[in-house]
Amino acid sequence: MHLRNVTPDDVDAYLRMRCDPVMMADLGGPLPREGMADKVRRDALEAAADTAWIKMIVPDPGRPDVAGLVTLWSHETDDGPLSEIGWMILPEHQGRGLGGRAAGALLRRARDEDRWGTVHAFPAVGNTASNAICRSLGFRLLGQRDTPFADRVLRTNHWSIDPRTDLT
Repeated sequence: MHLRNVTPDDVDAYLRMRCDPVMMADLGGPLPREGMADKVRRDALEAAADTAWIKMIVPDPGRPDVAGLVTLWSHETDDGPLSEIGWMILPEHQGRGLGGRAAGALLRRARDEDRWGTVHAFPAVGNTASNAICRSLGFRLLGQRDTPFADRVLRTNHWSIDPRTDLT
């Protein structure tokens, strides 16, 4: 598996992940197609500037096929800055451990670079696979909460991990 920065050429992968009803079922439904190219462009700029780690998951480095993405970024909340990790795996690549391996790779990098501090994840309460990834990587379940996402509010589990001390 190889992780590479998102580029403006990844619009098709974003459309397949973010505009598909099945992929977005736990995230309140598909996002609109319009504006997705601009979202990819903004994400590519953030990745290139190293202000966020937005990585495309490439299962076989010898082939360009993208299996999904994993991202680690910081954003402001009412309680101050918060580092968050998230991932999406396309249906044909699910069940092969790619999401967990990719998230684990970013968390190890965060530990090794002593960057991002405590990292939070907010998978939907009913997203069994993502909650299992959190558990397997050593995240602590802090409880449930309502989490804003793309002009929606989702019921999520709130997980946290300090990569410097908690990685299993």
